[in-house]
Amino acid sequence: MDIVTVSIILCATLYFLITERISIDMTAIGIIVALVFTRILTPAEAVGGFASPAVITVGSMFLISRAMMRTGAVGYLAQNVILYSRGNVKIATLLTLVIVALASAFINNTPVVVLFIPVILQLGCEYGLSPSKLLIPVSYTSILGGTCTLIGTSTNIIVSDLSFSYGYGKISMFELASLGVPIAVIGILFLYVMAPRLLPAHTEPTCDHLDREDKRYLAEFMIPRNSPLIGSEPMQYFAEHYGTLILYEVIRGGYIFYPDKDKIGMKAEDTLLIKGSANDLIHLLQEKVVQLAHESRKLNFNIHDPEAIIIELVVPPQSSFLGFNPRQTAFFRDVGIHVIAMKRRRLHYSEQKMEQRRLRIGDILLVKCPVDMIDRIRAEGDFIIIEDVYHQIIQKKKAGIAFAIFAGVVATATLGIADIMVCALAGVLLMILSGCLPLRDAYRALQGDVLMLIVGTIALGAAMAKTGASQLYAQGFLYMFHSLGPQFVLMGMLLFASISTQILSNNATAVLLIPIAISTATALGVSPKPFIIAICFGARACYATPIGYQTNLMVYGPGGYTFADYLRLGIPLNLLVLIMGSMFIPVFWPF
Repeated sequence: MDIVTVSIILCATLYFLITERISIDMTAIGIIVALVFTRILTPAEAVGGFASPAVITVGSMFLISRAMMRTGAVGYLAQNVILYSRGNVKIATLLTLVIVALASAFINNTPVVVLFIPVILQLGCEYGLSPSKLLIPVSYTSILGGTCTLIGTSTNIIVSDLSFSYGYGKISMFELASLGVPIAVIGILFLYVMAPRLLPAHTEPTCDHLDREDKRYLAEFMIPRNSPLIGSEPMQYFAEHYGTLILYEVIRGGYIFYPDKDKIGMKAEDTLLIKGSANDLIHLLQEKVVQLAHESRKLNFNIHDPEAIIIELVVPPQSSFLGFNPRQTAFFRDVGIHVIAMKRRRLHYSEQKMEQRRLRIGDILLVKCPVDMIDRIRAEGDFIIIEDVYHQIIQKKKAGIAFAIFAGVVATATLGIADIMVCALAGVLLMILSGCLPLRDAYRALQGDVLMLIVGTIALGAAMAKTGASQLYAQGFLYMFHSLGPQFVLMGMLLFASISTQILSNNATAVLLIPIAISTATALGVSPKPFIIAICFGARACYATPIGYQTNLMVYGPGGYTFADYLRLGIPLNLLVLIMGSMFIPVFWPF
């Protein structure tokens, strides 16, 4: 009966994590409450995850990563990509991928991608490189880099701690590098060669909005019923009549089309995202070619008005506005920032349709913003200004101290002088005492929803092991490979983990599959170690979908991608992990 109950709780967990009907931290709390209420776990067992070294270590690494970003220890490298590439797009691309991989091997990859999004967009402005050729590769490269070390990803830290708790020892700092580095090198070379061929070449709408005397504005217009644009090809029309205007998106019925890729004729009530000089935008309105999409806003395109501008903002994972409706928050109401529209995975929500929309990772807001608010938005970190170049490095003089503290954490953990949890906590303490990380920033960097999900899934994993559910699932898994050897079973486990992580978070996948992997190895009569390592690599093979990992979601909007774009590049990378993992994991970690 307990196995049935745990299975029901597991299915409910998967449903809420996949559909996002409720937030992931509420799902985690629901797991704990359900397991205690059904008396499968005692209260102490259910909340045992809060005392897990993995949770404390992951939280500490979030803070250390934030300090490294805040002091410019990584940002300095990002800023110099443009400088050292000297106009060569291939060199700029390769430098970007290598720096992202190296940085992601040692600090949380999410802030690395957050940092590089505006850098890549600036590369597009400087050299005419389409950002959509590079944003997915940067996300994938950050994932590849994170698999090379213990601290490169929270998933490895969690698996290491669970391995220790089951009695199979921890994973050392560079133990995964023997396989992780070759996979990363081959993966980066594949991305470097194939991404320009397989990804779309969308133009970038948000370059140089502050640095030009003749400011160019982003605007949303609607085509009226008597417009000369109806039935015509809009890009050709603008080229003939309005030299500065560039059309980036066409919104029809809530769906987004890209004129450089989707060939569609114009219809009445289509909404256009256009960029151009204030004069040309005003002439469009005066000549009734278009009309304002949101009349109530009375958007001001006066070229002599320096006080307001229209920009796009991306919602990153650390935003405090996640889960909130932007128009109902004091930040937007009180400081004069007007939300015009929101874009989510090729869907468009106009001002009139946003009342019930709550922000998610990767959403893009089109806002009218006072110019003097730009620096505040940039500094607070709740949004990424798409066209912004990361040039404000706070506490730049502390970069050397931050790097020295971080190097000390890595060295002491690698040499076994202290446990990784103790090293990470000591690193956080030193970062705060040295002024590299203010306490206010530290609390914001904790990513409590991620930590809460780890705690909840640890409780669910413990319940699966306690009730025998994991052994039952392992037997069912083994039945599919009953006539094959352990290497094929290992391949099946890698495949199962890589499929699961496309729809669940990688941390949830790892926690839920570890007891099944160990039970499978025990039933085969072989060492569980290679199966534990397989979970490390399989749970991080989240390349094939935009929802597989939060950095994939973050680049979805800025890159103007479709689901198929992720499949084209992601499936070969998943196959790379599957093939190399099944071939070489038994070599480095024998059965």
